[in-house]
Amino acid sequence: MDGFQIIRLIMLATMTFVIAIAWTPLLTHLLYKYKLGKQIRSSDRAPVFSKLHAKKSGTPVMGGLLIWVTVLVFAMVLFGIWTIAPESFLGKLSFLTRSETLLPLGAFVASALVGLVDDWMNVRKIGPHGGGMSIWYRIFVYTAIATVGALWFYFKLDWDMFHVPFIGDFSVGLWYIPIFIFIVGSTAFSVNEADGLDGLAGGITMAAFAAFGAIAFAQGSYDLAALCVAITGALLAFLWFNIYPARFFMGDTGSMALGITLGVVAMLTNMALLLPVIGILLVIESASVIVQMTSKKLRNGKKIFRSTPIHHHFEAIGWPEPKIVMRAWVISLVFSSLGVALALLDMGSL
Repeated sequence: MDGFQIIRLIMLATMTFVIAIAWTPLLTHLLYKYKLGKQIRSSDRAPVFSKLHAKKSGTPVMGGLLIWVTVLVFAMVLFGIWTIAPESFLGKLSFLTRSETLLPLGAFVASALVGLVDDWMNVRKIGPHGGGMSIWYRIFVYTAIATVGALWFYFKLDWDMFHVPFIGDFSVGLWYIPIFIFIVGSTAFSVNEADGLDGLAGGITMAAFAAFGAIAFAQGSYDLAALCVAITGALLAFLWFNIYPARFFMGDTGSMALGITLGVVAMLTNMALLLPVIGILLVIESASVIVQMTSKKLRNGKKIFRSTPIHHHFEAIGWPEPKIVMRAWVISLVFSSLGVALALLDMGSL
Protein backbone atom coordinates (compact mmCIF):
# COMPACT_ATOMS: atom_id res chain seq x y z
CA MET A 1 0.00 0.00 0.00
CA ASP A 2 2.78 2.45 0.92
CA GLY A 3 4.40 1.90 -2.49
CA PHE A 4 1.21 2.88 -4.28
CA GLN A 5 0.72 5.84 -1.94
CA ILE A 6 4.19 7.16 -2.75
CA ILE A 7 3.45 6.88 -6.48
CA ARG A 8 0.09 8.56 -5.83
CA LEU A 9 1.72 11.54 -4.13
CA ILE A 10 4.28 11.96 -6.90
CA MET A 11 1.52 11.80 -9.53
CA LEU A 12 -0.68 14.33 -7.70
CA ALA A 13 2.14 16.83 -7.25
CA THR A 14 3.18 16.47 -10.88
CA MET A 15 -0.36 16.76 -12.20
CA THR A 16 -1.24 19.88 -10.22
CA PHE A 17 2.04 21.46 -11.34
CA VAL A 18 1.36 20.70 -15.00
CA ILE A 19 -2.30 21.77 -14.84
CA ALA A 20 -1.42 25.05 -13.11
CA ILE A 21 1.31 25.79 -15.65
CA ALA A 22 -1.10 25.00 -18.50
CA TRP A 23 -3.77 27.52 -17.56
CA THR A 24 -1.45 30.30 -16.38
CA PRO A 25 -1.53 32.07 -19.79
CA LEU A 26 -5.33 32.35 -19.49
CA LEU A 27 -5.12 33.68 -15.94
CA THR A 28 -2.39 36.15 -16.88
CA HIS A 29 -4.43 37.38 -19.85
CA LEU A 30 -7.47 38.00 -17.65
CA LEU A 31 -5.50 39.75 -14.89
CA TYR A 32 -3.86 42.13 -17.35
CA LYS A 33 -6.96 42.61 -19.50
CA TYR A 34 -9.08 43.77 -16.58
CA LYS A 35 -6.20 45.78 -15.08
CA LEU A 36 -6.30 44.00 -11.72
CA GLY A 37 -3.11 45.66 -10.56
CA LYS A 38 -1.89 46.08 -7.00
CA GLN A 39 -2.03 49.49 -5.34
CA ILE A 40 1.16 50.37 -3.48
CA ARG A 41 0.73 52.16 -0.14
CA SER A 42 1.24 55.92 -0.29
CA SER A 43 4.57 57.47 0.71
CA ASP A 44 3.04 59.37 3.63
CA ARG A 45 1.82 56.12 5.25
CA ALA A 46 4.79 53.87 4.45
CA PRO A 47 7.67 55.95 3.07
CA VAL A 48 10.32 53.22 3.06
CA PHE A 49 8.02 50.58 1.56
CA SER A 50 6.66 53.00 -1.04
CA LYS A 51 10.14 53.97 -2.19
CA LEU A 52 11.27 50.36 -2.49
CA HIS A 53 8.17 49.06 -4.28
CA ALA A 54 6.83 51.98 -6.33
CA LYS A 55 7.93 50.23 -9.53
CA LYS A 56 5.65 47.28 -8.72
CA SER A 57 2.48 49.34 -8.74
CA GLY A 58 0.05 47.95 -11.30
CA THR A 59 1.49 44.43 -11.32
CA PRO A 60 -1.54 42.10 -11.31
CA VAL A 61 -2.64 40.73 -7.98
CA MET A 62 -4.96 37.71 -7.42
CA GLY A 63 -2.30 35.29 -8.67
CA GLY A 64 -3.30 33.03 -5.78
CA LEU A 65 -6.19 31.94 -8.00
CA LEU A 66 -3.66 29.75 -9.77
CA ILE A 67 -3.11 27.77 -6.57
CA TRP A 68 -6.53 27.25 -5.03
CA VAL A 69 -8.57 27.01 -8.23
CA THR A 70 -6.19 24.36 -9.56
CA VAL A 71 -6.39 22.30 -6.37
CA LEU A 72 -10.17 22.69 -6.00
CA VAL A 73 -11.05 21.79 -9.59
CA PHE A 74 -8.55 18.94 -9.65
CA ALA A 75 -9.94 17.53 -6.38
CA MET A 76 -13.52 17.74 -7.64
CA VAL A 77 -12.69 16.10 -10.98
CA LEU A 78 -10.86 13.23 -9.29
CA PHE A 79 -13.72 12.80 -6.83
CA GLY A 80 -16.18 12.68 -9.73
CA ILE A 81 -14.07 10.00 -11.45
CA TRP A 82 -13.88 8.03 -8.18
CA THR A 83 -17.67 8.20 -7.86
CA ILE A 84 -18.12 6.75 -11.34
CA ALA A 85 -15.12 4.41 -11.51
CA PRO A 86 -13.58 3.92 -8.03
CA GLU A 87 -11.19 1.19 -9.21
CA SER A 88 -9.73 3.19 -12.08
CA PHE A 89 -6.26 4.66 -11.74
CA LEU A 90 -7.52 8.25 -11.69
CA GLY A 91 -10.29 7.25 -9.30
CA LYS A 92 -7.71 5.91 -6.86
CA LEU A 93 -5.92 9.26 -6.96
CA SER A 94 -8.95 11.01 -5.43
CA PHE A 95 -8.20 12.49 -2.00
CA LEU A 96 -11.47 14.18 -1.04
CA THR A 97 -12.66 12.49 2.16
CA ARG A 98 -14.78 13.72 5.07
CA SER A 99 -12.40 12.53 7.77
CA GLU A 100 -9.18 14.03 6.41
CA THR A 101 -9.54 16.62 3.67
CA LEU A 102 -13.06 18.04 3.57
CA LEU A 103 -12.40 20.58 6.34
CA PRO A 104 -8.98 21.84 5.15
CA LEU A 105 -10.14 22.02 1.53
CA GLY A 106 -13.30 23.85 2.61
CA ALA A 107 -11.25 26.29 4.69
CA PHE A 108 -8.87 26.68 1.74
CA VAL A 109 -11.64 27.75 -0.61
CA ALA A 110 -13.64 29.83 1.90
CA SER A 111 -10.63 31.89 2.98
CA ALA A 112 -9.51 32.23 -0.65
CA LEU A 113 -12.86 33.75 -1.58
CA VAL A 114 -12.65 36.24 1.29
CA GLY A 115 -9.12 37.11 0.20
CA LEU A 116 -10.35 37.55 -3.37
CA VAL A 117 -12.81 40.19 -2.16
CA ASP A 118 -9.99 41.95 -0.31
CA ASP A 119 -7.83 41.92 -3.44
CA TRP A 120 -10.69 43.39 -5.47
CA MET A 121 -11.10 46.14 -2.86
CA ASN A 122 -7.39 46.91 -3.14
CA VAL A 123 -7.55 47.13 -6.92
CA ARG A 124 -10.61 49.41 -6.77
CA LYS A 125 -9.09 51.48 -3.94
CA ILE A 126 -11.88 50.62 -1.53
CA GLY A 127 -11.39 50.48 2.22
CA PRO A 128 -9.12 52.30 4.68
CA HIS A 129 -6.68 54.48 2.70
CA GLY A 130 -7.88 52.70 -0.45
CA GLY A 131 -5.94 49.55 0.36
CA GLY A 132 -8.62 46.95 0.94
CA MET A 133 -9.47 45.53 4.35
CA SER A 134 -7.76 46.97 7.42
CA ILE A 135 -5.39 44.73 9.35
CA TRP A 136 -7.90 44.48 12.21
CA TYR A 137 -10.69 43.43 9.86
CA ARG A 138 -8.42 40.76 8.36
CA ILE A 139 -7.64 39.46 11.85
CA PHE A 140 -11.39 39.33 12.50
CA VAL A 141 -11.90 37.29 9.31
CA TYR A 142 -9.04 34.93 10.24
CA THR A 143 -10.59 34.46 13.67
CA ALA A 144 -14.07 33.84 12.27
CA ILE A 145 -12.90 31.15 9.86
CA ALA A 146 -10.68 29.58 12.52
CA THR A 147 -13.65 29.53 14.92
CA VAL A 148 -15.73 27.52 12.46
CA GLY A 149 -12.86 25.04 12.14
CA ALA A 150 -12.43 24.82 15.90
CA LEU A 151 -16.11 24.11 16.46
CA TRP A 152 -16.02 21.48 13.70
CA PHE A 153 -13.07 19.74 15.35
CA TYR A 154 -14.51 19.87 18.85
CA PHE A 155 -18.19 19.11 18.26
CA LYS A 156 -18.24 17.16 14.97
CA LEU A 157 -15.00 15.20 15.34
CA ASP A 158 -15.02 15.01 19.18
CA TRP A 159 -11.44 16.17 19.14
CA ASP A 160 -9.93 17.75 22.26
CA MET A 161 -6.53 16.06 22.37
CA PHE A 162 -3.49 18.29 21.97
CA HIS A 163 -0.12 16.69 21.32
CA VAL A 164 3.11 17.92 22.89
CA PRO A 165 6.06 16.35 21.01
CA PHE A 166 8.16 13.92 23.06
CA ILE A 167 5.81 14.27 26.04
CA GLY A 168 2.39 12.98 24.95
CA ASP A 169 -1.26 13.79 24.33
CA PHE A 170 -3.33 15.93 26.67
CA SER A 171 -7.10 16.28 26.82
CA VAL A 172 -7.64 20.04 27.04
CA GLY A 173 -11.43 20.06 26.86
CA LEU A 174 -13.00 23.35 25.78
CA TRP A 175 -9.55 24.94 25.78
CA TYR A 176 -9.04 23.18 22.45
CA ILE A 177 -11.27 25.79 20.78
CA PRO A 178 -9.20 28.91 21.67
CA ILE A 179 -5.97 26.97 21.04
CA PHE A 180 -7.19 26.06 17.56
CA ILE A 181 -8.32 29.63 16.85
CA PHE A 182 -4.98 31.08 17.97
CA ILE A 183 -2.87 28.67 15.92
CA VAL A 184 -4.90 28.97 12.72
CA GLY A 185 -5.42 32.72 13.04
CA SER A 186 -1.78 33.48 13.81
CA THR A 187 -0.60 31.28 10.93
CA ALA A 188 -2.88 33.12 8.53
CA PHE A 189 -1.62 36.48 9.79
CA SER A 190 2.00 35.34 9.45
CA VAL A 191 1.66 34.13 5.86
CA ASN A 192 -0.07 37.39 4.95
CA GLU A 193 2.85 39.34 6.44
CA ALA A 194 5.38 37.20 4.54
CA ASP A 195 3.71 37.97 1.22
CA GLY A 196 5.77 41.04 0.45
CA LEU A 197 8.54 40.03 -1.95
CA ASP A 198 8.47 38.11 -5.22
CA GLY A 199 8.45 34.41 -4.38
CA LEU A 200 8.84 34.83 -0.62
CA ALA A 201 5.51 33.59 0.76
CA GLY A 202 5.21 31.00 -2.00
CA GLY A 203 8.57 29.43 -1.20
CA ILE A 204 8.02 29.43 2.56
CA THR A 205 4.57 27.86 2.37
CA MET A 206 5.63 25.33 -0.27
CA ALA A 207 8.31 24.00 2.09
CA ALA A 208 5.82 23.96 4.98
CA PHE A 209 3.11 22.07 3.07
CA ALA A 210 5.67 19.56 1.79
CA ALA A 211 6.81 19.01 5.38
CA PHE A 212 3.31 18.46 6.73
CA GLY A 213 2.59 16.21 3.77
CA ALA A 214 5.52 14.04 4.85
CA ILE A 215 4.28 14.05 8.46
CA ALA A 216 0.74 13.12 7.42
CA PHE A 217 2.11 10.31 5.25
CA ALA A 218 4.15 8.95 8.17
CA GLN A 219 0.99 9.00 10.30
CA GLY A 220 -0.94 7.03 7.66
CA SER A 221 -3.17 9.98 6.76
CA TYR A 222 -2.67 9.44 3.06
CA ASP A 223 -5.49 11.66 1.83
CA LEU A 224 -4.29 14.60 3.93
CA ALA A 225 -0.78 14.01 2.60
CA ALA A 226 -2.24 14.00 -0.91
CA LEU A 227 -3.90 17.39 -0.34
CA CYS A 228 -0.63 18.81 0.94
CA VAL A 229 1.36 17.65 -2.08
CA ALA A 230 -1.37 18.84 -4.45
CA ILE A 231 -1.03 22.31 -2.93
CA THR A 232 2.76 21.97 -3.11
CA GLY A 233 2.62 21.17 -6.83
CA ALA A 234 0.35 24.14 -7.52
CA LEU A 235 2.62 26.38 -5.46
CA LEU A 236 5.64 25.26 -7.46
CA ALA A 237 3.85 26.28 -10.67
CA PHE A 238 2.93 29.62 -9.08
CA LEU A 239 6.58 30.21 -8.16
CA TRP A 240 7.60 29.62 -11.76
CA PHE A 241 5.83 32.88 -12.62
CA ASN A 242 6.22 34.67 -9.28
CA ILE A 243 10.02 34.70 -8.97
CA TYR A 244 11.64 38.09 -9.44
CA PRO A 245 10.45 40.00 -11.38
CA ALA A 246 6.98 38.61 -10.72
CA ARG A 247 4.45 38.31 -13.52
CA PHE A 248 1.73 38.55 -10.88
CA PHE A 249 1.40 38.62 -7.10
CA MET A 250 -0.23 36.04 -4.86
CA GLY A 251 -2.57 38.52 -3.23
CA ASP A 252 -4.76 37.85 -0.23
CA THR A 253 -6.70 35.24 -2.18
CA GLY A 254 -3.51 33.19 -1.98
CA SER A 255 -1.90 34.20 1.30
CA MET A 256 -5.10 34.07 3.33
CA ALA A 257 -6.03 30.66 1.92
CA LEU A 258 -2.56 29.18 2.41
CA GLY A 259 -2.20 30.52 5.95
CA ILE A 260 -5.58 29.29 7.16
CA THR A 261 -5.12 25.89 5.53
CA LEU A 262 -1.58 25.43 6.85
CA GLY A 263 -2.86 26.03 10.38
CA VAL A 264 -5.73 23.58 9.91
CA VAL A 265 -3.36 20.92 8.54
CA ALA A 266 -1.04 21.42 11.52
CA MET A 267 -3.98 20.78 13.85
CA LEU A 268 -5.15 17.75 11.83
CA THR A 269 -1.73 16.14 12.14
CA ASN A 270 -1.70 17.12 15.84
CA MET A 271 1.78 18.53 15.28
CA ALA A 272 0.92 22.20 15.73
CA LEU A 273 3.79 22.73 18.16
CA LEU A 274 6.20 21.89 15.35
CA LEU A 275 4.70 24.62 13.18
CA PRO A 276 7.01 27.31 14.67
CA VAL A 277 9.96 25.14 13.62
CA ILE A 278 8.71 24.27 10.15
CA GLY A 279 7.52 27.83 9.60
CA ILE A 280 10.33 29.57 11.50
CA LEU A 281 10.37 32.48 9.06
CA LEU A 282 6.64 33.01 9.52
CA VAL A 283 7.30 33.43 13.23
CA ILE A 284 10.11 35.89 12.57
CA GLU A 285 8.03 37.90 10.09
CA SER A 286 5.13 38.28 12.53
CA ALA A 287 7.38 38.95 15.50
CA SER A 288 9.10 41.79 13.64
CA VAL A 289 5.73 43.48 13.01
CA ILE A 290 4.60 43.06 16.62
CA VAL A 291 7.93 44.34 18.00
CA GLN A 292 7.86 47.33 15.66
CA MET A 293 4.29 48.26 16.57
CA THR A 294 5.00 47.87 20.29
CA SER A 295 8.15 49.99 20.06
CA LYS A 296 6.36 52.80 18.21
CA LYS A 297 3.55 52.77 20.74
CA LEU A 298 5.69 52.69 23.88
CA ARG A 299 8.66 54.77 22.68
CA ASN A 300 6.89 57.74 21.10
CA GLY A 301 7.09 56.52 17.53
CA LYS A 302 10.66 55.22 17.66
CA LYS A 303 11.28 52.23 15.37
CA ILE A 304 13.58 49.25 15.78
CA PHE A 305 13.55 48.24 12.11
CA ARG A 306 13.63 50.56 9.13
CA SER A 307 10.51 48.88 7.82
CA THR A 308 8.46 45.80 8.66
CA PRO A 309 7.86 42.94 8.11
CA ILE A 310 11.56 42.25 8.48
CA HIS A 311 12.15 41.40 4.81
CA HIS A 312 11.52 45.09 4.04
CA HIS A 313 14.15 46.03 6.62
CA PHE A 314 16.71 43.97 4.72
CA GLU A 315 15.63 45.68 1.51
CA ALA A 316 16.05 49.08 3.17
CA ILE A 317 19.63 48.33 4.24
CA GLY A 318 20.57 47.38 0.68
CA TRP A 319 19.99 43.65 0.24
CA PRO A 320 18.74 42.82 -3.29
CA GLU A 321 15.25 41.31 -3.32
CA PRO A 322 16.32 37.99 -4.93
CA LYS A 323 19.03 37.53 -2.27
CA ILE A 324 16.51 37.96 0.55
CA VAL A 325 14.10 35.48 -1.04
CA MET A 326 16.73 32.87 -1.88
CA ARG A 327 18.11 32.94 1.65
CA ALA A 328 14.58 32.64 3.02
CA TRP A 329 14.02 29.57 0.84
CA VAL A 330 17.22 27.98 2.15
CA ILE A 331 16.22 28.61 5.76
CA SER A 332 12.70 27.28 5.09
CA LEU A 333 14.01 24.05 3.56
CA VAL A 334 16.42 23.48 6.44
CA PHE A 335 13.86 24.08 9.19
CA SER A 336 11.07 22.22 7.38
CA SER A 337 13.38 19.21 7.16
CA LEU A 338 14.21 19.61 10.84
CA GLY A 339 10.51 19.71 11.68
CA VAL A 340 9.88 16.48 9.77
CA ALA A 341 12.83 14.82 11.52
CA LEU A 342 11.51 15.88 14.94
CA ALA A 343 8.05 14.57 14.05
CA LEU A 344 9.45 11.21 12.97
CA LEU A 345 11.54 10.95 16.14
CA ASP A 346 8.50 11.84 18.20
CA MET A 347 6.36 9.19 16.53
CA GLY A 348 9.07 6.64 17.13
CA SER A 349 9.22 7.55 20.80
CA LEU A 350 5.51 6.94 21.50
